[in-house]
Amino acid sequence: MKPFIAWKEKLNNVLFAHPIRKDVTRIAWPVLAEMLLGSLFSMIDMMMLGRMADTAAAAASVAAVGITNQPLFIGLALVQSLNVGGTALVSRFIGANQPHKVENTVKHVILLNLFLFAIPLSLLGILFTDQIMTVMGAYKDTIDMGRLYFKIIMLGFIFQALNFSLAACLRGAGDTRLPMKINLAVNFLNVIGNAVLIYGLFGFPKLGIIGAGISTSLSHLLACLILFSYIFKGKSIVSLSLSPFQFHKDTIYNLGRIGVPASLEQISLRLGIVLFARIVASLGTVTFAAHQICLSILGLSFNPGQAFGIAASALVGQSLGAGKPGKAQQYASETRKIGSVVSSFIAMIFFLFGPQIVRLYTHDPEIITNAALALKVIALVQPFQSSQLILAGGLRGAGDTLWPLLSTFVGIMGVRILLSYIFVVLLCLGLVGAWMAVFMDQLVRWALVYVRFQKGKWKYVALG
Repeated sequence: MKPFIAWKEKLNNVLFAHPIRKDVTRIAWPVLAEMLLGSLFSMIDMMMLGRMADTAAAAASVAAVGITNQPLFIGLALVQSLNVGGTALVSRFIGANQPHKVENTVKHVILLNLFLFAIPLSLLGILFTDQIMTVMGAYKDTIDMGRLYFKIIMLGFIFQALNFSLAACLRGAGDTRLPMKINLAVNFLNVIGNAVLIYGLFGFPKLGIIGAGISTSLSHLLACLILFSYIFKGKSIVSLSLSPFQFHKDTIYNLGRIGVPASLEQISLRLGIVLFARIVASLGTVTFAAHQICLSILGLSFNPGQAFGIAASALVGQSLGAGKPGKAQQYASETRKIGSVVSSFIAMIFFLFGPQIVRLYTHDPEIITNAALALKVIALVQPFQSSQLILAGGLRGAGDTLWPLLSTFVGIMGVRILLSYIFVVLLCLGLVGAWMAVFMDQLVRWALVYVRFQKGKWKYVALG
C-alpha cells in the first residue's frame, strides 16, 4: 500500500504541482480518457464482428467497416474544419472575457455544419452507396456485406456531426468533462447494443454487421439529444437559447479564414488515406482486414496526440485572447512533452505485445502475423505523430491553420502515397511496406510543423 501511495504522490507532483502542467492536465485528461475508452469501445465492436462464427463473413464485415470509415471520415473532416474555427474563436472570446460572443459563434458553427455538410453528405452516402464503396476499393463480397450498414451509418452521421460541433465549442471554452461523460456513457451503451444485435442476444434477431450499424447510429442520436439538453438548460460554460439569431459577416469570415485551410488539410488527409487504403486493398480481403485491425489499434496510440492537441488549441487560444503570447508558448511546449511521454508508453506496449493484442480480434493466423508485424512499425511512428499533432493543435488554436495544411499535404500526398506505391506495388513488401510509408509521412509532417512552431509567427495571428 505504501509504494502505491508514494507513486500516486509522485504522479500528482509531476502533473499538478506546476501551474502550467495543471492546466494542461485539467483540460487534456477528460479528452484523453474519452478518446482512449472510445477507441477501446470501437475495438470491441470490430472484435465482435471479427469473431463471428462464419470466418468469411467476419473478414468481409471487418473490411466493410474499414471501407465505410473512409468516406465517413472525409465527411467528419469537413465538419471538423468549421469546428477548428469554432474552437479558436470560442477560446479567444473566453480568454478576452467576452462570453456574450460565444453563443453566437456556437450557433454559427452548428447551423453551417448542419446545412453545408451533415445533411448533404448524408444524402449522398445513402443514394450512392455502391458507387462510393467501389471507389474505396471494396470487393463484391465486401459491398454485399456492408451495403445496408453503410446507409445506416450515413444516416447517423447527421447526429455525429452535431455532436462533434458542440464538443469542439465546449473544448474551446475549456469544458472537456461534459463531452467526456456523455460520450463514454453512450459508447458503453453502444457496445451493449452491438453485442445484442450482432449476435442476437436476449431474443433479438441476429443481424451481424447491420446490427452494429443500427446500434452505432442510435448512440449518436442519443448523445446528440443529451448534449443539446445540457446546453439549453445552462448546465455548461457554453449555453444556447432560442433567442433571435442573425448571421454575422465577421463571424463567418473568421470561421472561413480558419476553416478553409483546415478543410483543405482534412480533405487532402482523407483523400490521401483513401488512396492509401486502395493500395492496401489490392493485397486482398484478408490483408486488408489485418490493415483495418491495425488502424483500430492505432487509434489508441493516436489518441494522446489528439487529446493533448485539443488541450494545446484551447489553452493557446485563451492565452492569446488574454494578450499573453509567452504563456501560450509555454502551454504548447509543456503539452507536447506530456503527450509524447504518454504516446511513447502506449507505443512500447504495441511493440512488445502486438500478437497478443491482435488475437483479441481474430483467430486467423495469417491476419495475426501480418497485423503484429505492422504494429512494430506503428510503434516507431508514435513519438513523431504525437509531437506533430500537439504542435499543430497549438497552431490551430492560434488561428494559424495554413502551415498544418502544408505539412499534411506534403506528408500524405507527397510522401505516403508515393512510398506506399513503391513499397507495396513495386517492391512487394506487403502490409509492412505500407506502414513504412506512414512512418516517413509522419516524420516529414513533424519536421515541418516543428519548424513553424519554433519561428513563433503564430503568436501574432489576429482574430476579431
